[in-house]
Amino acid sequence: MGDDREREEALALLMVAYQNGDAMAFEALYGGVAGPIFGYLRALTRDAARAEDLLQETFLQVHRVRHTFEPGRPVKPWLYAIARNVFLMDRRAAGRRGRHEGLADDELPDVPVPPEVESLADRDAVRRALAQLPPDRREAIVLHHVAGLSFQEVAAVLGVTAGAAKLRAHRGVVELRRLLGGAREAGDA
Repeated sequence: MGDDREREEALALLMVAYQNGDAMAFEALYGGVAGPIFGYLRALTRDAARAEDLLQETFLQVHRVRHTFEPGRPVKPWLYAIARNVFLMDRRAAGRRGRHEGLADDELPDVPVPPEVESLADRDAVRRALAQLPPDRREAIVLHHVAGLSFQEVAAVLGVTAGAAKLRAHRGVVELRRLLGGAREAGDA
């Protein structure tokens, strides 16, 4: 837990330095969080190229709104909330354009296996099961179990209470277990 707190404090120091015009601080901040945020966006979009575009848009937005970051507040939930808003704006824009893209099963991203379901199935089955979850549950699972945010931080990103974030993740894990159990049983038949 101490390592997480130290990392968050380091990110906060970088963010404050970036707010004060330090370009090197931005590069260090980007280097420290771009990978996990890309993974989050990829899980949401299920498209690596789209996730890369959204990651760049996310950091463009971070640059535009850097003055709104409040020193002393956690950086990661603030960044993930921006990434989520970029994703939602992109999805709304895609809907207005009438773009309806489907993905073949082999195009789904490689999503880390949450510990709760690790023994139940392989990564491919977990990816497919995650894709079947309602978006709010999938997002709560990805933010908590993959990105490592606390439920309080997940709640801040999603704009819900910590209890609601925990409930979404719990229901998602229950649904994953059901889906993966059914997949395993079907494979045994």
